[in-house]
Amino acid sequence: MSAPYRADHVGSFLRPPELLEARRSDAQDPDHLHAIEDRDIERVLAKQKELGFEIFTDGEFRRRNFMSDFTDAVEGFDLGDAVARSWKAGQEKEAPVSSVTGIVTKKLRAVEPLTGRELSFLRKHSPGNIKMTLPSATQFPAIAFKRGITDKVYKDHSELLWDIVAIMKTELARLSAEGVKYIQIDAPRYSYFMDAKWRDWIRTEMNIAPDALLDESIRADNACFAAAKRPGVTLAMHLCRGNNRSHWYAEGGYDAIAEKLFATMAVDRFLLEYDDDRSGTFEPLRLVPRDKTVVLGLISSKKPQLENADDITRRIEEAARFFPLENLALSPQCGFASTMEGNLLTEEEQWAKLRLVADVARRVWS
Repeated sequence: MSAPYRADHVGSFLRPPELLEARRSDAQDPDHLHAIEDRDIERVLAKQKELGFEIFTDGEFRRRNFMSDFTDAVEGFDLGDAVARSWKAGQEKEAPVSSVTGIVTKKLRAVEPLTGRELSFLRKHSPGNIKMTLPSATQFPAIAFKRGITDKVYKDHSELLWDIVAIMKTELARLSAEGVKYIQIDAPRYSYFMDAKWRDWIRTEMNIAPDALLDESIRADNACFAAAKRPGVTLAMHLCRGNNRSHWYAEGGYDAIAEKLFATMAVDRFLLEYDDDRSGTFEPLRLVPRDKTVVLGLISSKKPQLENADDITRRIEEAARFFPLENLALSPQCGFASTMEGNLLTEEEQWAKLRLVADVARRVWS
């Protein structure tokens, strides 16, 4: 098998200042916001083409964060409340986890397509195949279920999860039917199962056995992917350890979940973070089935320093000891703006990173 899209990216780009300002005041002038979104999306589409990418996103410029397409299109969230959490992101003291969603206060109901406006514009303006990104259904129960409130509507996290799955299945089936060639689920929640402190959080705060939750999470995401499965559509999952203003929240190699997740997740493509020591070794790649592609996230979207092309090439060769080179591809480890405020680097530094992805991909696989 030869992997398509050797040069890949996770999807989100840094928002220019004018777009950030317009979003803060969009309640007063939504038409102004939409005009700025349109103009900036056309610009980043052209930039992706200039750099040599063959798959295109809108940078998630119409979203407040990587999952607001869901919360904006679905009734039932109180965006003014949140579940309290904290984490040590390589810092001396604990910091609060940024709240990028609300809590569920009533039965969820989709009132519009999740990516309706995004897709209609991309179909008219994308210079090539479109990648649409969506949050995993598993993202929400851990952060949107608040005891004493949500359990008045959904008896437990599981019941909430499967209502979300039903909404996601409808959306993925629509995207696939409308000709989207690449559908990516962003799934930070799996990093909980790789990190001892978050496994403890699952036990104590969610009151669920971590291994049981891992099994249910895989079933839930597979149900969503099954709705989009059709010839010519690439299905992908990005596994993330947190990405908020250049901070992270989880650490640990893929060893703890590799055998189960790689073997049973019904995707064509895994986008895996490998930008620093928190990600562990390449050895778990030996467990990925040979009919899949692994996209190595070797270039940091968090740090402004530009990696060395020779170093990246050597790391690809190291990964190829465990998984065939012809089944590998390259990307940054995560998006540049999982929340609209973005990571702590400049747009020029972002494009330099993406140019490096495309240049190394040509060097290795041409």
